[in-house]
Amino acid sequence: MDWQALRLSIELALATCLLLLPIGLLSGRALAVRAFALKGVVEAALALPLVLPPTVLGYYLLASFGAAAPLGRLWQELVGRPLVFTFDGLVLASLIANLPFAIQPVQRAFEAIDPDLRAAAACSGMGPLAAFLRIELPLAWPGVLTAMVLTFAHTLGEFGVVLMVGGAIPGETRTIAIAIYDRVQAFDDVGAARMSLVLLLFSLAAIAVTFLASRRVGRRLG
Repeated sequence: MDWQALRLSIELALATCLLLLPIGLLSGRALAVRAFALKGVVEAALALPLVLPPTVLGYYLLASFGAAAPLGRLWQELVGRPLVFTFDGLVLASLIANLPFAIQPVQRAFEAIDPDLRAAAACSGMGPLAAFLRIELPLAWPGVLTAMVLTFAHTLGEFGVVLMVGGAIPGETRTIAIAIYDRVQAFDDVGAARMSLVLLLFSLAAIAVTFLASRRVGRRLG
């Protein structure tokens, strides 16, 4: 079992979830309650990682993060090291690849809230922030939790984007998915099976927690 790769994958998944939580909340709510020009185009762009092959997305990210690209050059000037083939690059790539998983469940949760509740909160003198924290967020919490769990599970199993942007540097970019691939390439079926089982159990546990928590929140709010 490659514990170093598993630890790195968990660190990447946690960092991605923490950074995407505010982005998912703000973006998901804005898309749910606001109408604006080109909203469909924005939603389509955010959903692109769902339909693009991971290697295609990884290629574009690799080209954008390279030292010859403006983003990669700016990062190297500010931080002092390249963005590609580093953990920082993996985190940034993971943020982009997981945008639909972090935003869409939140958007659907806020869309399910009766608009009359927002109007009633405003009529009672409750400010927008108080209404969001005390009314909207508790009602949308199952969607927020689902978004974070899906993001965590997807990050753990991501392969194509990670391989393109980070490669397989031990302790830096070699995640559990890459380690499984390496075991298969080395004809180590036992090692690959053991790590695959661990990844399967992690994903299953994460999804089970989501269902259980959503049901408890739903019963409490009901």
